[in-house]
Amino acid sequence: MKEIYLDNSATTKVCDEAANKIYMMLTQKYGNPSSLHGKGFEAEREVEVAREIIAKEINADSNEIYFTSGGTEANNLAILGSVAAKKKLGNKIITTSFEHSSVYESFKYLENKGFEVVYINPDKNGNISREQIIEALDENTILVSIMMVNNEVGSILPIDCLKESIKVKAKNAAFHVDAVQAFGKLKINVRKIGVDLLSVSAHKVNGPKGCGALYKSKNTRIEPIMYGGEQQSKIRPGTECAPLIAGFGEAVKNFNIDDSYLFVKELNEYCREKLSYIDGIGFNSQDTALPYILNFFNGKIKSETMLHYLSSNNIFVSSGSACAKGKQSRVLKSMQLDKKIIDTSLRLSFSRYNTKNDIDIFINKLQEGLQNLAKA
Repeated sequence: MKEIYLDNSATTKVCDEAANKIYMMLTQKYGNPSSLHGKGFEAEREVEVAREIIAKEINADSNEIYFTSGGTEANNLAILGSVAAKKKLGNKIITTSFEHSSVYESFKYLENKGFEVVYINPDKNGNISREQIIEALDENTILVSIMMVNNEVGSILPIDCLKESIKVKAKNAAFHVDAVQAFGKLKINVRKIGVDLLSVSAHKVNGPKGCGALYKSKNTRIEPIMYGGEQQSKIRPGTECAPLIAGFGEAVKNFNIDDSYLFVKELNEYCREKLSYIDGIGFNSQDTALPYILNFFNGKIKSETMLHYLSSNNIFVSSGSACAKGKQSRVLKSMQLDKKIIDTSLRLSFSRYNTKNDIDIFINKLQEGLQNLAKA
């Protein structure tokens, strides 16, 4: 039975180039990149090459890239580190109510520590306006953390026109963007956006799990949240995982944003059209959403039931963020959608490895599931 993988927002298949690079690092260039001998130098060089590749992709300098264990650590470092550095300058921090859990839970932690937190709510279409964010700013604000793309419905947030307003209304605020779902799919220019901190992850772009990176502008100060070594200017100490970092760089080197975007956009439109012919299907992802994500509901069969039915047929989709571990979607709840919609929603997420034939097989099994499970 052919495997149909449509859960690429949870993780992606590692590309051959990255997998080969990782194996080579594990078996040949296995030195500690901090060691002061030849074996260490060759590992360090591979780490620095990857740093340069990732920096170039977002128009940053290589010394502004700090490797982490993934997007979650990058987000925690950006949020907790910047608040620790600025806590004497104010007490207000701003985010949205449908951020990834690594951002949302960090803000909840800070809220419990006494910080004033503003959670900006999306509308029923999953959109947040620039005006909503600007209205929340004041001189007491020390951090604004807004995702670039929502991980469940694909909404693209207006982060590219916020920096000037932040400078005017909240001059002491750091500006952080979680770009985990956008990196490799949209072109990112940190200079143009004017962002201070930006998080990315390897396993969303056909790289390995366990590796991410934080861009930190050279003019931005944050406090470390880990201690124990001289690596990465003490911002993120500890021995760098050179094999995963090198694999991350190789994955980035081998993606093509423009070609992949057009290909996936066509897949999304094809799938949306096929779904629209099925009675009772509606969409939580709008036409303006990033085409890599398509969230829809059927109104009849619970998400988890349908997910397991599709999985038994070797078709893999999601009922929301993988980090939620099957709990009801906080994202869809924040959009104030009807409970029946939330309980019957599924997320499809595409990659360059998917095909229209994958969509046809999925649609066929979805229709079969809607008929069979309704009778059960």
